[in-house]
Formats: sequence, structure tokens, C-alpha cells
Amino acid sequence: MSKRRLTLCFVIFFAHATATAAQELKKVRIGYPSLGFRQGHIWVAKDQGLFRKYGLDVEPIFLRGGQLAIQALAAGDPPIMSIGQVVQANLSGFDLALVAGVERFYDSTIFARPGITRLEQLKGKRLGISGYGAATHFAALIVAKHLNLDPNKDMTLVPGGPDAERVAALSAGKIDASVFNSSTVPVAKRMGFIELVYLPDLGVEVQGNGLATTRAYIKSNRDTVKSALKGYVEAIHFIFNNKPATETIFAKYMRTDDPEVLEQSYQVYVKTTPKKPYPTMKGLQFLLDALAPQMPQAKNAKPEQFVDLSFLQELEKEGFFNEMAKKYPSK
Repeated sequence: MSKRRLTLCFVIFFAHATATAAQELKKVRIGYPSLGFRQGHIWVAKDQGLFRKYGLDVEPIFLRGGQLAIQALAAGDPPIMSIGQVVQANLSGFDLALVAGVERFYDSTIFARPGITRLEQLKGKRLGISGYGAATHFAALIVAKHLNLDPNKDMTLVPGGPDAERVAALSAGKIDASVFNSSTVPVAKRMGFIELVYLPDLGVEVQGNGLATTRAYIKSNRDTVKSALKGYVEAIHFIFNNKPATETIFAKYMRTDDPEVLEQSYQVYVKTTPKKPYPTMKGLQFLLDALAPQMPQAKNAKPEQFVDLSFLQELEKEGFFNEMAKKYPSK
């Protein structure tokens, strides 16, 4: 066989092998509701090929705010979501399950316009949140309870979309204060906003961001959910061990090249994200208690109703976390 024909055969072989491998990947959309670093493992798993490693061709989908994201998840598109607020949806009749949780305290800070210097001055003011049912909404409820205020009477909650839009609203005087994630802190400080409180300092454990899907999807696509979780978990470990690559990916999806924002985002991520992302039962109970005044059915509900821990438990038994610890040793 001539050298030219041999080369052509190799080209055809590898082209066929590549096409076959691509066909074997299962296409799935995974949604995320914010441009904050807390969504970072979804972005890293996509861009570093970690979802593909476990057989998935993932399309990340940005849905503006927690409420829209939950509605989309309940409707089944995307069928998997990077979100933690499944409690309210389930109490309303949907059947969602949290399979992982990466946030036990809302990594948020309340900033106010100049002239407001104390948290107590929020009484009677307009507080910006991303949307009702979102993490920022529950963060606002934590602040209201801390101040012994009625969030429906003593302040006005103003849904305003992602952080960047609420920064603009605060700057324009359309709101008096807002809940921002840690990525926005450097920007808020540079703009002269007044830092009132860092939410974790209030000591309220919550179930924040995680990985959720519907129980119907679990029943019919269990392998897909498990593969997505593997990519999700490996991305967490990758982030801990690969700062430069991670910050490059964060910059792409967060739509910023601000070095302060990227440094802050990375440092807070590695400080607060668990490598074994089990949901917090105590945090879910907080959400139930917070919702009980408006949703009486929350009073008799149990945190265990809102989770499916079987995937994480399977990974434990299979030695997946030990494998990750060896591949990405602590620095």
C-alpha cells in the first residue's frame, strides 16, 4: 500500500472514530440562574471536557433569575439545573429533587446607597433582589428576620434581575440597597456603595445553590443524572487545583475581565465550596420555616422530601471521591 493511501486510510479511520464517539455522547441542557461564581463548576465541567468525559454533550443555558429557572426545570427544559430553591416549587405541586448542594450559607452582602450606613435603616426602604423565590429573596428574608421586620410591610422587595442590573438600579436611585454575591463586592465598593452586612455573619444556615432535577427525569434518565453529577463533582476538584484555568473560564461566563472580581470570586469559591456536595437538611428546614407563613403545607413537610442522596451515596461506595482526591491532591 502506498504511503498516500495509507495516510488516507488513517484519516478516514480517525474521522469515523471521532464521529462515532460524538454520536455516543448524550446531549443534555443544564441550566443556571445567575452569572455569579457559584455556577463555576458547570462552566468548568463544560469547557474542560469533564461532562464529555462521562458521556454527556452538555449545553449550558443561562436563565435569568431563580424563579424563571425553577419554572423551566419544572417544565423539563432544561431537565437539570444548577439551583437550590426546590422547596417552594415542590410545595406548589412540582416534584423536584436536589441531588447535590454546594452552598450552606448565602454568600451575599447587602450594599446600600450613600446615606444609609446601618442595617436598621433598611426599614421602609427598597431592597433589590434578583427575583422572588431566588436565593437573594431568601437572603432578604434573613435580614428582615434579623431586624424583626415584616418583609411585606416594613420594606419593599424589588425584583431586578442579575447583579449587574441591580448595581445599575442602585446607582440610579431606583432602589436603596441590594443583595449582591461576592463577585460583585469589588464593583460595589468602587462605586461607593456602603457595605451593611455579610450574610454568613448572621449565622443562618441555608440550602443555597446545588444540582437539581425532576424525579420523573431521574426515573427515566438515571445514568444521565449520575454522569452530570460526576462532571459537576470533578469540576469542583479541578477548580481547587487549577486557579489560572478556572479564572479564565470564570471571566468568559461572568462576562468580566476585572482582576479584582475574578480573584474575589476564586478565593470565596475555594473557601466555601465543599468537595463532597451533600445538601444541608438544616438549611432546607430554614427554607420550610421561612415559607410556612405563606404556604401552610410547609409546616408538616420534612427536609428529606426534597433531596435524592442516592447518587452521592453511590459515588461514595464506588470510591469516586477518593479517586478525585488522588487526581486533584490538596495544595
